[in-house]
Amino acid sequence: MTRDETTAALAAADRIYDDTQVEAALDRMAAEITAELQDSMPVVLCVLVGALIPAGRLLPKLSFPLEVDYVHATRYRGETEGGELVWLARPRASLKDRTVLIIDDILDEGHTLQGIIEDCYAQGAKLVRTAVLIRKLHNRCVPGLKAEYVGLTTEDRYVFGSGMDYKEMLRNVPGIYAVSES
Repeated sequence: MTRDETTAALAAADRIYDDTQVEAALDRMAAEITAELQDSMPVVLCVLVGALIPAGRLLPKLSFPLEVDYVHATRYRGETEGGELVWLARPRASLKDRTVLIIDDILDEGHTLQGIIEDCYAQGAKLVRTAVLIRKLHNRCVPGLKAEYVGLTTEDRYVFGSGMDYKEMLRNVPGIYAVSES
């Protein structure tokens, strides 16, 4: 995307959550995560690239011992619709007999998140929990998949900001925006 196209996409977008609302959601998620996981010394996996910003904002709110690592699995690769799951990096930390907290930006259909959860269990994790900044409200999610910690919800629109991208751009925009439907 060119600078002009990116600027036009942001200008035409609808802001659905401002940064104050995002921060409040992260505070609530941190309290919920702390209540359940504070005694488990979990491995926290940031799902790159989208969860980089939510994880960076959430982790300092978790004031208990934890180990941080990352995974990089994607179905989008710059597109607005997902394809086959591609692994770019798996965690370096041992997950055997550990509690794992996966932080992701969005739960849409859940194919990427489901693949990561399955991989964690295949590596011997004893418990896997998921935290997503935002969950789309529709009926296309992988059957049985849910995130234990959800910051915000949105209708079924393409969203960006606070870590989520629009054609690999605009992840750094504070708040959450929906692409214009026109």
